[in-house]
Amino acid sequence: MFFQILDILGTLAFAISGVLVALNKKMDPFGVLIIAFVTAVGGGSLRDILIGIQPVSWMTNMTYVYVIFGATVFAVLLKNKLNYLRKSLFLFDTIGIGLYTVVGIETGVVADLHPIICISLGTITACFGGVIRDILCNEIPVIFRKEIYATACILGGLTYFILREFMADTHLVFVIAGTIVIVIRLLAVKFKISLPSLYKDKT
Repeated sequence: MFFQILDILGTLAFAISGVLVALNKKMDPFGVLIIAFVTAVGGGSLRDILIGIQPVSWMTNMTYVYVIFGATVFAVLLKNKLNYLRKSLFLFDTIGIGLYTVVGIETGVVADLHPIICISLGTITACFGGVIRDILCNEIPVIFRKEIYATACILGGLTYFILREFMADTHLVFVIAGTIVIVIRLLAVKFKISLPSLYKDKT
């Protein structure tokens, strides 16, 4: 139940972030819904395909579909209240990657996969919905830029497996690991911490 709640909250956060991007691009209602949908389930669908879950999880549980529809309507109706779209997008996107990282890791753990693969699945779950969203919206995906994004997911995943060795409460481990992802992402943006570029700026 706890795991499903995290998954639904992640779906909600990513669906809203997709709506905000689509609204910023001035898409029609159908476009907004599609972007919300692929943002919310794109990473999880890729994860399920990679580990052989068929059909993918959102197709067998209509709760996710209802959450996405509800989040889309909610965000569209309140678009005039969300005066700071960039800040709102950043917030929901950050919450989404934190929640989806631990959801992806748990899926790998349940499948009895190696910790490195579990962390990879967590990162894929957290990041690739946003990748699909950005590509469809003609943007360079955040994960492919200098920003601390996938790195935060990886560090959160490492934290999860370290804590598992010392803590018996799995739920608490998930909460701490997800929080680590969110905090790292927030701090990286606040203090403008980024990965080094392979290219020197020409002056």
